[in-house]
Amino acid sequence: MANHKSAIKRNNQNQARNARNNHLRSTMRNLVKTVREAVAAGDNELAQQSLKLAIPCIDKISTKGVIHKSTASRKIARLTKLVNTLG
Repeated sequence: MANHKSAIKRNNQNQARNARNNHLRSTMRNLVKTVREAVAAGDNELAQQSLKLAIPCIDKISTKGVIHKSTASRKIARLTKLVNTLG
């Protein structure tokens, strides 16, 4: 446990950031899952709508530093390719 005032503050900041990052990562995963489920069901319209929600979320998370920008780019590319197979 932290003893100094600054260490206590740093610990609190890390806990808050950890909670925020976990929430954002979980939200991203849920959006990606909805896209994949829509594609698996063969619902092109739902897949397109879900993709439009997922892409900005993934971009925002990468700019916040929760995931690496290359990971975000890869996720977006693979999801877009997956949705385009329904075409």
